[in-house]
Amino acid sequence: MDLKVEDAPERSRYEVSVDGKAVGFSAYHLLEDGVLALPHVEVDPAFEGQGVASALMRESLDDVRRQGLKVVPICPFAQAFVERNPDYRDLVHQG
Repeated sequence: MDLKVEDAPERSRYEVSVDGKAVGFSAYHLLEDGVLALPHVEVDPAFEGQGVASALMRESLDDVRRQGLKVVPICPFAQAFVERNPDYRDLVHQG
């Protein structure tokens, strides 16, 4: 499975594709300078349980870190991902 995650700033989301086909996204919007809200993560049900949503979150948060930003994970999946992956807890905005 060829999985690719790309930022689509014109749509305010990270998009994930599998073998060239778009299968999901993680929406974001700017709350304040340097802080992104993550309100919704969605992946095609045909790809559930295959690690696609986790890869989407991992690569999205890696990009957020590279940009020096923080996040507010609103979506329950995003919240659970950060809880299960403590290496990303430093990205959560405390405010």
